[in-house]
Amino acid sequence: MKQIFQDLSNGKTTIVESPVPEVKQNTVLVNTVVSLISAGTERSLVNFGKASFLNKARQQPEKVKMVLEKVGTDGLITTLEAVNSKLGQPIPLGYCNVGVVSAVPIGSYEFKPGDRVVSNGPHADVVRVSKKLCVRIPDEVDNEEAAFTVVASIGLQGIRLIEPRLGEAVAVIGVGLIGLLTVQLLLAQGCRVLAIDFDEQNLELAKMFGAEVCYLGKGEEPVAAGMAHSRGHGMDAVIITASSKSNDPVTQAARMSRKRGRIVLVGVVGLELNRSDFYEKELSFQVSCSYGPGRYDQNYEEDGHDYPFGFVRWTEQRNFEAILDMMASNRIDVRPLITHQVQFEDAPAAYDILTNDRISLGILLKYHSEISERHNRHTLINEDMQRDPDIPVVGFIGAGNYASRVLMPAFAKAGAKLHTVSTAGSASGVVHGKKNGFITATTDVKGLLATKEINSIVIVTQHSTHAEFVVQALQAGKHVFVEKPLAISTNELASIKEAYQRTSGDQLLMVGFNRRFSPQVIRMKGLLETVKESKSFVITVNAGAIPADHWTQKTAIGGGRIIGEACHFIDLMRFLADSQIKTVHARRIGDSLGLDVTEDKVVILLSFHDGSFGTINYFANGALSFPKERVEVFAAGRVLQLDNFRKLRGYGWPGFRKMNLWKQDKGQTACVAAYLSAIQIGKLAPIPADQLFEVAQATIDAAVMVRNQT
Repeated sequence: MKQIFQDLSNGKTTIVESPVPEVKQNTVLVNTVVSLISAGTERSLVNFGKASFLNKARQQPEKVKMVLEKVGTDGLITTLEAVNSKLGQPIPLGYCNVGVVSAVPIGSYEFKPGDRVVSNGPHADVVRVSKKLCVRIPDEVDNEEAAFTVVASIGLQGIRLIEPRLGEAVAVIGVGLIGLLTVQLLLAQGCRVLAIDFDEQNLELAKMFGAEVCYLGKGEEPVAAGMAHSRGHGMDAVIITASSKSNDPVTQAARMSRKRGRIVLVGVVGLELNRSDFYEKELSFQVSCSYGPGRYDQNYEEDGHDYPFGFVRWTEQRNFEAILDMMASNRIDVRPLITHQVQFEDAPAAYDILTNDRISLGILLKYHSEISERHNRHTLINEDMQRDPDIPVVGFIGAGNYASRVLMPAFAKAGAKLHTVSTAGSASGVVHGKKNGFITATTDVKGLLATKEINSIVIVTQHSTHAEFVVQALQAGKHVFVEKPLAISTNELASIKEAYQRTSGDQLLMVGFNRRFSPQVIRMKGLLETVKESKSFVITVNAGAIPADHWTQKTAIGGGRIIGEACHFIDLMRFLADSQIKTVHARRIGDSLGLDVTEDKVVILLSFHDGSFGTINYFANGALSFPKERVEVFAAGRVLQLDNFRKLRGYGWPGFRKMNLWKQDKGQTACVAAYLSAIQIGKLAPIPADQLFEVAQATIDAAVMVRNQT
């Protein structure tokens, strides 16, 4: 399959060939026929990509603040690497897709192969989309018309928020693609519509549809036009579909509105509001969210749980259906909005039109390639260079942010032969695989595990899949490096232990507990080995808040943040104590505070068989400007303090005062190098398997205690 991506670092638009995704639960696989370029949204993305680094910063002042805070805690070099990595990750373009259903999950009944559908799928010749963001197209609506469904639903949601009534006067400020569709929808509901814009061509279209117009390009005054259109009473409602940095659209909307008028923002404009404009008229102002209820709700979009019809009449899917019904009955006409039709293979030229031709409005991409050519499970992305046959050959399962930004470069730097990267769906495997020197990208995990040349598997997927992939990889005779956690339940851990015990004995099992490989932690371990007394540890983690609906917070998928992240610090303490964990106790905050998430504000107390003990303070309710991780050790009248893996200080240690680094080093590269070295020369695993199992069990025990806290 092929898909369009936008490089945010330079604004370049490219077509990437990648393996076809597998259909999974609550999704639909679609062969694309036509897709619509969203003029406003996609033009903004392209222009942002082409902007200089300074102009990018000016456009996102809130991100600049976050960057400055990170500089203060993590250092300049680490921060710059993170920013460049973020900008260097291409993003998929498009969200208005029409095609024919190719496959549905077993047991699914909403759609069947051969259905003609519209969805919010990206610009790709094959898309996998949520079943809740996909609807059948009526026979009366052709493919080109249906391509406007999703973008029209954005305007429809704004209309639903203003609740227009028959005969009301409504202004639409900004009549680009969404604005012109909004004009037609309002007219179909019996409203009197005033269209306001600088673009004469678009205003002529609005006039043709039946609206009155205010041409700002000729100096016409919008407030006066609004008062005249409303016969001196003021507009009943205003919908802002403009894209501008100016505050003028909101100010003008307020001043042309009647008392208790309604204003809804669909576009993107300046939001410095004048209180008196709103106060004196008791105006309501609301920002519309995309296509309607359900947007950005994982339970709806990913898990497929619908809202009750009687309580949420218009979800985003039902809005799609409403638009198609309007098209089928000729209540809205999108044909005049089509300005260009371009072959999908010529997509870069289409984006040149978008950015250079201001009269472009509705640009359609047409897909004519053979269906059989689109459905390849494997894609060659780099030549298979001949290398030392004795070095480890690695396959990756997963190519997310951490895998692509940290682990892939670490394995490449350590000299591994990167063979195949497997992902479940998107083109991330191709994008990041090509950059890091992989030979092949695939969506076939079984094929990856069966590849004889590959002797090591790296697992970097959602936490709930780790145990299953570890067991499969061990059974396939591979060495395994799994990013934490090893497992999210006792049963999963037991299955891994059983699979490991059945191996031939020369297979390595490794968890990405990188912090114990940090140069400063190695120095701490060396200093502590001279102390024969019991030790006291305090590890404070200023973890930062993650939304309650993020996958890592969900116990069934991410395992929660204790299992998903605090395991790092249980392992770190186990390493520094150099003694087996004896007891685990955990306590959470938030029992009576009505908090959505309580598992990310916890205290974990560990005791060890040598008499040492330690406390892990894992808090998500701190300030981002405070260092993220601090490790303190008290022993024999001496103290070691490590701040954020940059500054290590010793108090009372003969011959040691400090060990500071120019750049933060959490040990990721050294961790990977130790694992590969163990494979290559056949030595013992860098972390003994019994310690991996011990830390995993202690972490699971801590999480269970917190969940069962009364």
